[in-house]
Amino acid sequence: MKLLAIDSVFDKCGVAIIADGDIVYHAEKTGKRQQTQQILPMIDEALQATGLQLKELSALAFNRGPGAFSGIRINTAVVQALSFAHDIPCVPVSSLQILAQAGYESEQIEHGYAVLDARMKQVYLGEYQLVDGIMQSVADLIAGSVANAQETSLDSTIETTSECLLDYAQTTDKNLPLVCLATDDKNLLALHDSPCSQQSYQKIVPNAKTLAKIGAYLFTKDGGVSAESALPVYLRNNAWKTLKEQGKG
Repeated sequence: MKLLAIDSVFDKCGVAIIADGDIVYHAEKTGKRQQTQQILPMIDEALQATGLQLKELSALAFNRGPGAFSGIRINTAVVQALSFAHDIPCVPVSSLQILAQAGYESEQIEHGYAVLDARMKQVYLGEYQLVDGIMQSVADLIAGSVANAQETSLDSTIETTSECLLDYAQTTDKNLPLVCLATDDKNLLALHDSPCSQQSYQKIVPNAKTLAKIGAYLFTKDGGVSAESALPVYLRNNAWKTLKEQGKG
């Protein structure tokens, strides 16, 4: 299995290739406003360096958000175009899951919240726990358990909220470690102090290698989706509510 991972959502534009479980290529470039010019040449360089052709790829993984609108849009457009042109399945991966996985790999955090600054005095938030070496959404794990127990479809049994918006200075529901992006250099949420102080990890730096690992796991487990179904997630529309609006804050 050979998978190409593309990320232009975080501060660095990154590309990685994983082949049969091993990262065989990884490159990053800085330049927050230059992703459009950077990403396609970086993909070409990755393929040339590994001697691969697009038609040999099993899947395309991409950071589908939430996060920077322009980066999500670029990621999605590039992956959809390559998928259409070469009939390659897509694997959308949450930016929060990538951040949580980076927290596990650098700080051994096996259960915690991934936190991204959403601006407008809010953060993107998701709870993740280690399963099979991959940090996975707790809401999705619970929903999957319920669906399996009832032997019916997930959609008809439970509504999940694996990602949400939380206002600045609020506290999380549980006293779990906070995994924060390195550029978010201050605590945006109020910390629990009982029964013990909530830990906040402020120096986590996710990259395309982490995305590639998650993408390969998801593709092996669930397969990919078509270009039409490879959709971005912004969390900034009427379909998403803050925890306060949901009556949980």
